[in-house]
Amino acid sequence: MLLPRLMTAALGIPLVLLLIHCGGLAWAAFVVAVCGLCVFEYGQALVAGGRPVQRVVLLACGAALAMSVALAGPGEAILTAAVAAIVLREMFGRVRSLERLSFTLFGALFLGWLPAHLALVRELRPDGEKLTYILFSAVWLMDSAAYAAGKTLGRRKLAEGLSPKKTWEGATAGLLCAVGGVVLMARLLGLETLGWRGAAALGVIIGVCGQLSDLAESMIKRAVGLKDSGNLLPGHGGVMDRFDSFILAAPAAYYFLVMK
Repeated sequence: MLLPRLMTAALGIPLVLLLIHCGGLAWAAFVVAVCGLCVFEYGQALVAGGRPVQRVVLLACGAALAMSVALAGPGEAILTAAVAAIVLREMFGRVRSLERLSFTLFGALFLGWLPAHLALVRELRPDGEKLTYILFSAVWLMDSAAYAAGKTLGRRKLAEGLSPKKTWEGATAGLLCAVGGVVLMARLLGLETLGWRGAAALGVIIGVCGQLSDLAESMIKRAVGLKDSGNLLPGHGGVMDRFDSFILAAPAAYYFLVMK
C-alpha cells in the first residue's frame, strides 16, 4: 500500500505545483475538475450508503457552481439557478423527498462551491501564486503532522463519533505545523506584504478550518459506512479524500486575505 501512495504523491505533487505556476485557465480547469470529481464521489457514496440523492442534477449543479467561482462567472445567478433546479426537480418528481433535496443541495454547495475558492486564491494580485503555494504547503504539513503525532502520541480522542482515530494531540500538532509552515513559506518566498502576524493568523485559519474540513468529510463517509470516498488515486482513496482539507480552508483563507 505504501508504494502506490508514494507513486501517486510523486506524480501528483509536481503536477499540482506546475498548474499553480501556470495559473489562469489551466489552474481554474484543474480546480473545477477536482470539485466535479468530489461531487461525483459524494453522489456515489450516498447511493452506496442507501441515501437518496439527485445524482445527475447534483453533478450538473456542483460543476456549474464550481465553474462560476473558478472562472469568475455570474455567481449569484448560477447559485440561484442551481438551488431552483434542485428544488424543481424534487417538486416534479414522481416521489418527492425533502431528504433527497437536502442531500443534493448540500453536496453541490459543500463540494462544488466552497473548494472552488482555490482558484480565487490563485487570482489574488500581486501574490496569488505565492499564496497558493503557501496554502498547499500548510495543508500538506498539517495533514502529515496530525497523522504522525496522532499515531505516535495520540491519547485523547478529538471527535470519536466522526473519526475515531483523530486525537487532540494530532490536531494540535497539525495546527502548529500549519502556522509554522505559513510563517516559514512566507519568509522563504519573500512575501513581505503578509507580515509575520498576518502569516501566523493565516496559519491558524488554515490549521483550524482544514481539520474541520477533514472531520466534515469523515462525517459524510461515516454516515454512509465508507472508509474512502473512492479509489481513483492509488494508495490515497478518492479525490475527496485528498482535497477534503481545502473545502473550508480555501474559502476561509481567501476571505481573510481579501479583508486583510
